[in-house]
Amino acid sequence: MWRNKTNKHLRHFVWFKQWLVEGYTLRQLAKQSGHSVSTIRRIIEYWLQQPPPTPHPSLARCISAIVDGTFINRRKGILAVMNTVDHTMLYGSYNVSEKPRDLGVLFQYLAEKGLSLKYGTIDGNPALSQSLRQQWPHIILQRCLVHIQRQGLSWCRRTPKRTDAKHLREIFLEVTAIYSQNDKEKFIQHVQAWEKTYGTRIAVTPEHGKVFSDIKRARSMLLTALPNMFHYLDNPLIAHSTNALEGYFSRLKQRYRQHRGLSRCHRHTYFHWYLALCTH
Repeated sequence: MWRNKTNKHLRHFVWFKQWLVEGYTLRQLAKQSGHSVSTIRRIIEYWLQQPPPTPHPSLARCISAIVDGTFINRRKGILAVMNTVDHTMLYGSYNVSEKPRDLGVLFQYLAEKGLSLKYGTIDGNPALSQSLRQQWPHIILQRCLVHIQRQGLSWCRRTPKRTDAKHLREIFLEVTAIYSQNDKEKFIQHVQAWEKTYGTRIAVTPEHGKVFSDIKRARSMLLTALPNMFHYLDNPLIAHSTNALEGYFSRLKQRYRQHRGLSRCHRHTYFHWYLALCTH
């Protein structure tokens, strides 16, 4: 048994997992395991050449998910689907672009595996919204409130000089503080009052300055997102933001930066191993 190479690799897998999940260096693992640094390097190279196991989560039981992506290499990165209830990773794929064709193929694959979403929380990407509705026509999509607030405050500037931008910035500051129907009604009233005072004039003004253009963008985003901002108040299964998945991406990137320098083929396997082993 001890001379069996398969058993040997399986015994060494624990050090590969520590390197991948915990981000330990080769020297740290060598000190913990008693192996040499070169042996640890061979263990890691061996497992990076092996295909990761294909997880089989219970997709049919999930009806509410957080769907988001993050860039790793230029315009391609990781797209992930996380269960809203327990924040477990349902599916993740590396080297995916957030384009309708790629997203359509991915969601069709998940639907064939049993995923039938009724609710989804997204960051507002039009291609993502379109692909989700195309696969599940009756899905209710919740816009991430944190993304709305962050982008709106960025367009309004930290210390705006214009009166309309000052009042719009105050509205964006209220976005993440809506906890009840009363809060929702007050927020909508503030938006309607601002739109009546400033919005209609901004819409027809032909000015194209940088600051003014950003205010128009902020107004357009807010009005477009408004119908899909408050689904979470009616259903506790709906997440009001994508923060849980953003936190997962943050941990993944932190671990990846600790192992920078991976070759292209190893980089691809690294992310698939991480997605397979780190399900929370």
